[in-house]
Amino acid sequence: MHHFGVSETADPPQPVKRRKATFRVPLIALLAVFGLMVCLAPTAFADVPGLWALYVIPLGMIVYIVRMKTVATPQGLTVRTVFGRRELPWEALKGLSISKKAKVSAVLTDDSTIPLPSVRTRHLPVLALVSNGRLKDPAGIVEEVVTPAEQEQE
Repeated sequence: MHHFGVSETADPPQPVKRRKATFRVPLIALLAVFGLMVCLAPTAFADVPGLWALYVIPLGMIVYIVRMKTVATPQGLTVRTVFGRRELPWEALKGLSISKKAKVSAVLTDDSTIPLPSVRTRHLPVLALVSNGRLKDPAGIVEEVVTPAEQEQE
């Protein structure tokens, strides 16, 4: 057990909050998909047999919107795709790769890359904050948010 001297005028130490960030397609996009389904109704249920199969497209879009996401925790990244899920601990990451369209991919220690769904360059400070310093923030915003007291408690 560690004991630290605390002056009586200082505020009592606050526990470190569990940081977690979820990057996903906004669920409001489902509204557009349901609108597409309504617009397809006259065509899909016309007198031509088999046109109901047009509903496969919006149903696939719904699955894509609901499933695709990246979750960042202090332990690592969880990448969820339409057909799978992969856990990436921070120790398994060599770094991040950024494409010309501001998409971010994780580079593993074996130099393979895994795209991070819905993560863009503007999210890098959030990833740096959640990673507890394992990833460096290129913008320098995280240093202003994380105080030395929080770093000691971790």
